[in-house]
Amino acid sequence: QVQLGESGGGSVQAGGSLRLSCATSGYIYSHYYCLGWFRQAPGKEREGVASIDEGGTTTYPNSVKGRFTISKDNAKNTLYLQMNSLKPEDTAMYYCAVLTCGPPYSIISRQGQGTQVTVAA
Repeated sequence: QVQLGESGGGSVQAGGSLRLSCATSGYIYSHYYCLGWFRQAPGKEREGVASIDEGGTTTYPNSVKGRFTISKDNAKNTLYLQMNSLKPEDTAMYYCAVLTCGPPYSIISRQGQGTQVTVAA
């Protein structure tokens, strides 16, 4: 059974950085899906922000490309999202999930409670 749990959110000033972590217990990579991150802000559409496949190939939407980096440590069963040059519009609850290897991204499953990221102007 896959268990996903996020951590590492917080509050930063615009231009700052945060690194999110996701414990990915029990996940087995498939040819069809990726692990990744999406975010949900109040009143906004859910948005996938990164994915990574078994081989380490990554994808990002234009909104975060060049600022966010997804990575994984298979030995630690941990997924990461390094977020640099943060903007107020990055403020959202961030979740790790099994998703399609977009963009666009479709969420296949997620179990975590999410971690809040708040970026002050």
